[in-house]
Amino acid sequence: MIRFGTGGWREIIGDGFTKANIRRVACAVARRMKREGVENEGFCIGYDRRFLSREAAIWFSEVMAGEGVRMDFVNLAAPTPQIMFTVKNRNMPYGAAVTASHNPAVYNGIKLFTRGGRDATEQVTGPIGEEANALSQSEIHVMPFEEAFKTGWVRFIDPRDAYLDSIMAKIDMDAIRARRPRVVLDPMYGVSLTGLMTILFTARCDVDVINDRHDAFFGGHLPAPNPDTLRDLQGSVSDHHADLGIATDGDADRLGIIDEKGRYVSANDVLVLLYYYLLKYKGWKGAAVRNIATTHLLDRVAEAFGEKCIEVPVGFKHISAGMDAHDALIGGESSGGLTVRGHISGKDGLYAASLLVEMISATRKPLSALLRELTDQFGALYMAEYDWALTAQRRVDIDRTLMQKKLLPDFGMPVQQVSYLDGCKVYFEEGWIIARFSGTEPRVRIFAEMPTRERARALVRTMAAFLELEFHD
Repeated sequence: MIRFGTGGWREIIGDGFTKANIRRVACAVARRMKREGVENEGFCIGYDRRFLSREAAIWFSEVMAGEGVRMDFVNLAAPTPQIMFTVKNRNMPYGAAVTASHNPAVYNGIKLFTRGGRDATEQVTGPIGEEANALSQSEIHVMPFEEAFKTGWVRFIDPRDAYLDSIMAKIDMDAIRARRPRVVLDPMYGVSLTGLMTILFTARCDVDVINDRHDAFFGGHLPAPNPDTLRDLQGSVSDHHADLGIATDGDADRLGIIDEKGRYVSANDVLVLLYYYLLKYKGWKGAAVRNIATTHLLDRVAEAFGEKCIEVPVGFKHISAGMDAHDALIGGESSGGLTVRGHISGKDGLYAASLLVEMISATRKPLSALLRELTDQFGALYMAEYDWALTAQRRVDIDRTLMQKKLLPDFGMPVQQVSYLDGCKVYFEEGWIIARFSGTEPRVRIFAEMPTRERARALVRTMAAFLELEFHD
């Protein structure tokens, strides 16, 4: 069955991610557009470097063209945020990127976007998934790709310049040119390299690159920037005496950072640092939006500057909606995705990376010094994050315990409140813990944040034992 989660539709290649299912999704999208009368306004599709991504974009386009929808086909592997920007910039009603983002290499998928370059909400993806599941192959009209191209139903486009120019227009390029930092890039075998190098070379940075070849298996690692996958980048930053190490995930919508000392900087710290920089050093105003599993240090910074922090469910579409509703300045999540007011409504690793380079250049402070400045003013919070693969029955059991019976373990401290907005989140005076099911994989995730790492891990250990999950620290 085709099911859209928090980050689009993702399945294992050859299992759920098949030519037949891709065609079903495309047909459901095309028919929705025809019912809305927007089929002549066009549809933009792009793809990343994963196995079958280009082929899947072609199969999708063949159905769209066969159903009478004109297609703009980005004919080079491209970052997901570039596709979102193109949908927004060309005022198109819908678009898509073929990607499974940071999932393992055996996965692929499709992210859908709506007008304005936004992640499609459940109100859009739910009916599309239902209609797709009800379709038989005999109902689907297909126009061969070459025919669609020759007859004008599919046209090749290269929107890269417009996208990169929009980022550079928002970044203080002069401050970067004056500082000329040395940066090491790790695209993690994904699609960010050309865009980031263009921005950084234009700003006269010195740039070194690792892991840049096309490898659909991502070097045998998960294409997600985290402490375990960025050891090569840590070593390279130290070897090159660089000011910053930047990594992006497979489709470049989220990033990971290494400071000038070769130390991993958490996505939570990156989000809080950028918010702090925009408020204090640039003098901008506005609230912050974070998902329910992201650091509350963001709340402390917001409060200090007379702003507020809005909590939303996991899924960047909720962050985008929260930013619109509150005219927020920044929105982000603990997995490394963020965006800033005035850019696209989705997360963008290239824009976030460029803003970080601006930050260390304009302040003339290394990243580690800015982190100390932040901690000195707002204290420290530490997050523990763990996840477990689940069978269908184990998921049912955990859901019954937490969400239906609403049972909790004894945490050894007073509970201030419990939220079931997205999973089960328990708030304490000094921190919090949440258990929720992944929206992209059959897993349960537990996050906890406290003033020390040991206390955060202890909270996770307690919840894991209560749910009968094997805990390895």
